[in-house]
Amino acid sequence: MKTSLITFTATVTVILLCSTLPLSLSQRCNVKDQITLLRIKNSLGNPTVLASWTSNSDCCKWHYVECDLYNDRIKSLTIFSGNISAPIPDTLGNLPYLETLILRKLTNLTGQIPATITKLVHLKTLTLSWTNLSGPIPSFLSQLKTLTTLDLSYNNFNGSIPPELATLPNLESLHLDRNALTGPIPDSFGNFTGKVPAIYLSHNLLNGTVPKSLAQVNFTWLDLSRNKLQGDLSVFFGTNKTIETADFSRNLFEFNFTTLNEFPSSLSVLDLNHNSIYGSLPETLTGLQLQSLNVSYNRLCGEIPVGGRLQNYDNTAYFHNRCLCGFPLQACF
Repeated sequence: MKTSLITFTATVTVILLCSTLPLSLSQRCNVKDQITLLRIKNSLGNPTVLASWTSNSDCCKWHYVECDLYNDRIKSLTIFSGNISAPIPDTLGNLPYLETLILRKLTNLTGQIPATITKLVHLKTLTLSWTNLSGPIPSFLSQLKTLTTLDLSYNNFNGSIPPELATLPNLESLHLDRNALTGPIPDSFGNFTGKVPAIYLSHNLLNGTVPKSLAQVNFTWLDLSRNKLQGDLSVFFGTNKTIETADFSRNLFEFNFTTLNEFPSSLSVLDLNHNSIYGSLPETLTGLQLQSLNVSYNRLCGEIPVGGRLQNYDNTAYFHNRCLCGFPLQACF
């Protein structure tokens, strides 16, 4: 009986001691990372969206934060849909193990991308989207050699596209759409040093002709829609290409579609609407398993080739051309 009482007393004592241990001895989060996050919160004006970020709690349990299971350092920071009115804090660069940084739908996030972001040498995903960030897209982003995703869409970035982005060796997707970018597509985009990423450049003010260097690489997903681009699109097509989705709509492209008669079997989406493309539809289009096709609002003539999936679309895929005819448009005479 006496032994049991001693054991019970010892157990209670251990529980009481553990409950009174300082947070710094029991939390997972690295102290340096916690201090950095609290400074970030302060720089952002202590928004309510970050209310869980308090000095007396484990930052690995904070909202929008994820710690690495092995070293307990901050590896992911994802803040979205918050009422934040501030620029991106320079102190973000003091999270050395960060792999994912997403700041999305923060409509009052302003200013430019800070150079300290280049200190994040392990960063794989950088998404700064649906904000009011402005200024030029900085060329120093090319220093983030581990990036696989760069998403700067839906912002107010202006100026030209940095050619240095083509030196990112692991890039898989590049989203620069929905900004106010000007100038041509960089010639360097025909010389990616690593993978050829899916590229989204739509809804900008890009101009000039498509660089011939782009014939040297194989794109799988390319969206150049809603710009002021000109020239010939044949560099993207051919039986040796691997492009799957190609959206070139609402530009100033002007070329003879008849001469573009070789397409890769991988092509499933082709959108050329609202350009000045002339000639006739190539017969080789009938050999494709197209999921989507739109050539409306051009200057095409001749009969729509019969076969494949070309008759599966309604007339909106073909209308408003100079003299295109045949089902689903009116019969040719």
